[in-house]
Amino acid sequence: MTITPAVRKILSNYESDNPGTKTNLARILMQGRLGGTGKLVILPVDQGFEHGPVRSFAPNPPAYDPHYHFQLAIDAGLSAFAAPLGMIEAGADSFAGQIPTILKVNSANTLSTAKNQAITGSVQDALRLGCSAIGFTIYPGSDDAYDMMEEIREMAEEAKAVGLAVVIWSYPRGGKLSKEGETAIDVTAYAAHMAALLGAHIIKVKPPTDFIEQPEAKKVYEKEGIDISTQAARIAHVVQSCFNGRRLVVFSGGPASDAESVFEMARAIRDGGGTGSIIGRNTFQRPRAEALKMLDTIMKIYEGEG
Repeated sequence: MTITPAVRKILSNYESDNPGTKTNLARILMQGRLGGTGKLVILPVDQGFEHGPVRSFAPNPPAYDPHYHFQLAIDAGLSAFAAPLGMIEAGADSFAGQIPTILKVNSANTLSTAKNQAITGSVQDALRLGCSAIGFTIYPGSDDAYDMMEEIREMAEEAKAVGLAVVIWSYPRGGKLSKEGETAIDVTAYAAHMAALLGAHIIKVKPPTDFIEQPEAKKVYEKEGIDISTQAARIAHVVQSCFNGRRLVVFSGGPASDAESVFEMARAIRDGGGTGSIIGRNTFQRPRAEALKMLDTIMKIYEGEG
């Protein structure tokens, strides 16, 4: 592949990484319809672990099959496919080399009350399956957050040593956080910054609201006149919090929404300088033709149309 100037500039921000890791980052950044633009749209399918198979796949029964998701990501021209161990194992041979994969190496489930995740995959699994990166979730605010940070520090060191990239899902929850505070602008920016400090190449957070959770942070937002009035402005603030844009930041799609809401969010991410979307349920819970049409529109938005 020929690396575009946009991708070469992004790779230059990762000054400590070896050629193997930069190659895997380049594979993701050069893949699919947005390849070479510096924008990403990734399909994550870890919801079966997180929410259970019925809540995840019953709205579109073909999605029970892991091959369905591989093929959807490939046919839509997406940047990468992220999933837990078993799902990637189920299609690793059939789809080898057709799309970069991200092995989600920790997972939670709704049957537990703990704000924590279990380690469910390894760096060696990622290498064996030909993955380009590992993905890991942390819960800033949780009583178990420090353990999760120590786990990803160790796994990230191992992954980078063998040339894999690191993606961190940073989802505040637990502890003293209110439900509204989980997506508050100050908390989301803080969580994104933590992921950058932990060494993530790609950071995944939820789109922030204009709510401010921390009283001390609110004083600073008001004193400094930080603009959080629009979704695009809030996206820009989160990106600024990730080393002033030196790290790739993608935003989750969240629960199933109407199509226009999904498109409006993509426009806000684009206009705020975000890297792109990591969107699961809003696509794979729709019939395949409808999902492909939605993904086509999302990528047109990131291409500057609409």
